[in-house]
Amino acid sequence: MAEAQSRSRILIADDNAVNVELLEAFLSGADYDIAIAVDGKDTLDKVASFRPHLILLDVMMPKLSGFEVCKKLKDDPATKEIMILMVTALNELGDIERAVQAGTDDFLSKPVNKLELTKRVDNMLKLRHVSDELERLRQYISGMEDAVGPKK
Repeated sequence: MAEAQSRSRILIADDNAVNVELLEAFLSGADYDIAIAVDGKDTLDKVASFRPHLILLDVMMPKLSGFEVCKKLKDDPATKEIMILMVTALNELGDIERAVQAGTDDFLSKPVNKLELTKRVDNMLKLRHVSDELERLRQYISGMEDAVGPKK
């Protein structure tokens, strides 16, 4: 059971089946649990049920754009810690600025390079797991301080 909890969960959010298959193929060599979302609303629904550590988020999707999804997730205290890697064909400076304003943690331009994708995914997941461990330690220390009582 502990192994299942330690596996990283990645949500691929893209309305293009070919892009999804490509991203899945690029990540297939690693030990990840992967879920798929086909539009912006589906992405938000899957976040609630799948609880991903990382989302590979397409910008141009039906129902809600990747910008909108990213902003909603980063504005919500329950989901703000999820790492978001925007994967997009948009590469204008204004699009990058809009992605950053929405709260993305990183972005990757299409066509996606396998090595670049896998390295960014690995780095983002390491950062997420270090952040999670830091939060667990903060809670532990706080609990210990509460148990000891106030300092004199």
